[in-house]
Amino acid sequence: MFDTLSDRLADVFKNLRSRGRLSEADIDATAREIRIALLEADVALPVVRAFIKQVKERANGAEVSAALNPAQQVIKIVNEELIGILGGETRRLRFAKTGPTVIMLAGLQGAGKTTLAGKLGFWLKGQGHAPLLVACDLQRPNAVNQLSVVAERAGVAVYAPEPGNGVGDPVQVAKDSIEFAKSKQYDVVVVDTAGRLGIDAELMQQAADIRDAVGPDEVLFVVDAMIGQDAVNTAEAFRDGVGFDGVVLSKLDGDARGGAALSVAHVTGKQIMFASNGEKLDDFDAFHPDRMASRILGMGDMLSLIEKAEQTFSQDEAEKMAAKLAKGPKEFTLDDFLSQMEQVRKMGSISKLLGMLPGMGQIKEQINNLDERDVDRTAAIIKSMTPAERQDPTIINGSRRARIAKGSGVDVSAVKNLVERFFDARKMMSRMAQGGGMPGMPGMPGMGGGASRKKKQIKQAKGKRQSGNPMKRKAEEQAAAARREQQAANPLGLPAAGQEPQNFELPDEFKKFMG
Repeated sequence: MFDTLSDRLADVFKNLRSRGRLSEADIDATAREIRIALLEADVALPVVRAFIKQVKERANGAEVSAALNPAQQVIKIVNEELIGILGGETRRLRFAKTGPTVIMLAGLQGAGKTTLAGKLGFWLKGQGHAPLLVACDLQRPNAVNQLSVVAERAGVAVYAPEPGNGVGDPVQVAKDSIEFAKSKQYDVVVVDTAGRLGIDAELMQQAADIRDAVGPDEVLFVVDAMIGQDAVNTAEAFRDGVGFDGVVLSKLDGDARGGAALSVAHVTGKQIMFASNGEKLDDFDAFHPDRMASRILGMGDMLSLIEKAEQTFSQDEAEKMAAKLAKGPKEFTLDDFLSQMEQVRKMGSISKLLGMLPGMGQIKEQINNLDERDVDRTAAIIKSMTPAERQDPTIINGSRRARIAKGSGVDVSAVKNLVERFFDARKMMSRMAQGGGMPGMPGMPGMGGGASRKKKQIKQAKGKRQSGNPMKRKAEEQAAAARREQQAANPLGLPAAGQEPQNFELPDEFKKFMG
């Protein structure tokens, strides 16, 4: 959703980095470009004005003028102010001390409340809670049925005593659900309320009545990130009419400009707590302003990627795999490769995972054009091999390749390429596991590697060849010994007490330091 904004800001910062020192005119031009980028992304005008004012004040201050790299300092300021717009720190759910925690979802019809109720239930279940979804949207056709289906997919309970489609009292259903949750030991109740196509008095009154009946610990306003500037107007109307504690952004995977979503937290004073960015149940997570700002500025989101990996990969399996690789390349087989690939696939879309890596904005087009089915084709090729071939791919000859290709429905060249890539990957992974560092890169302290470079450095450190003349060699040794003695007594080369500093000069390192 924020691709256009990211691209514009990347161009602004590219021009900024090419300048050594920044004048006031440079900062004004940069602020103007950022303002245009934000307005084109549909960010609300009051938010843009406040943002640009804060950036200019800080950029013209001492923190940039005294910085060693002013351009990077300006980027840092923009990042920090963007985090501020998005709500500052991450806000967590407040859970009730006693009894079930009640979470009420409010918002317009079509914002995605019912689907989001299922996603929230699935997320809470993953956090160790026992959630109950409550169907209080009794106006929209099939809303109750939809919530039941979503709850079944999420593997959570649903409370739907009324059929809906205009039948039943939503306030009474909400009230009864609390007692039901207590009797069945559910610790979180998620109340799905009705919406309207626009703000009206009936909608507000019903939402307020449900709020008064259940006394929710959290009222979450669900906003469609694709509806533009109306998102801000709707948020303000709900804040004044019903009141809410946090915002949930839905449909963040859309291709609309989405800047209005950035404005909601700033305009309403309520933080964005969750974000939904796909159709699957697990395309939902807590909203982290610093991570979203980092993504918008093209700096990736490594923390979210690490969290996804920790949720997917087993620690025991990872340790076993590392031990295998440390023993040698041949220990890592195609079966292990297939297992690792399937675990990566569980983390979600490959293109989304790559998008979390820093610097990937430069190859955005290639990432978007990735064919997710390539992973399935690779898995099909490996599964078409015999156990012996997976254990030792070196036995795969021409006739075996033809058989594997026929079994997996690919060309023979695809089988050959996979085996060659596997051998290359196995060598690199084994070298890294043994502390050899990345191939072609010098070793780092504590990381091994760089053995040949180290030998070369030792060889170069042997010094000048000594003279073959015994008298001359003895004089050189005496001079070297005198220099070592003088350096030990006076490491900085300063004149001794009472000595005239006739030809005294500072060492080169001090000259550089002093300019």
